[in-house]
Amino acid sequence: MTASEPQHSIAWINGTWGQPAELKLPLSDRGLQLADGLFETVLLHHNRPCLLDAHLRRWEQGCELLGMAAPPKRSWLDPLIQEAIERLGIAQRYGAMRLNWSRGDGSKRGIGLDHHSADPSRHRFWLTLQTHTPTFESVRTWISCHEYRHASSLMSRCKTFSYGQAIQVRREAQQKGADDGLMLSTNGTLCCGSSANLVVQRHGQWLTPPLSDGCLPGVMRGQALKQGLMQEQSLSAEPQPGDQWLLINSLGCRTISQVNGEPLTNRGNGETLWRSLLPSHSEISLPP
Repeated sequence: MTASEPQHSIAWINGTWGQPAELKLPLSDRGLQLADGLFETVLLHHNRPCLLDAHLRRWEQGCELLGMAAPPKRSWLDPLIQEAIERLGIAQRYGAMRLNWSRGDGSKRGIGLDHHSADPSRHRFWLTLQTHTPTFESVRTWISCHEYRHASSLMSRCKTFSYGQAIQVRREAQQKGADDGLMLSTNGTLCCGSSANLVVQRHGQWLTPPLSDGCLPGVMRGQALKQGLMQEQSLSAEPQPGDQWLLINSLGCRTISQVNGEPLTNRGNGETLWRSLLPSHSEISLPP
């Protein structure tokens, strides 16, 4: 990259800044070997992280559920995030920041955990930040015939490194001529997309599957419920007349134009819903 070319990504690990493809993770890391870790993807706008506290709460809750040490606190993260923003120089552009927390190096081969498994000094943190353009285009979807979200699994309630199932869901959908996949719960109800929460507008009301149906407690989903814009309801795989279906996450909101080849209503209000859930500029400032 020449001096005149803008950077599009930056990363930090163990006190070192660099490009994500250049920095190294030890081959002994359980996050690398076993996907034993959690992460959060945070939207940046106006040089500030959006809804960071909500992301950190989910991160901490996931660590508690999986018996991991608590991840870094906001007071430690804030200066690092600010330096990442300054180094990348994203100005008024959007950014996508990923906060990673692995269980670190295991003391022995295999999946077993020892008495040091919740020791924070044995865990490993790294950060990546890249420029991002929020996504609002419509997508054709296919409901997976092979992959299901387990309704009672602790893993379904955590944003883990393990995305193998999501990759196969999207791959299956693309083999069927669609763009992305939807998953059913082991309860038999609709659950989510490969990397986003499912939202349905029905009879003027926004609906989303409950956590008991196996969906991830998404941050944007949580915002909508907190603001009273949405309510939880189990959803069947069959759309009702006039339904609008959306896939929403922290980085965008996409209208579903087809499910298994059947067209759906597109009211064009997905971006409006997404933006209404973002805090105002004054609410996303880093503390002094």
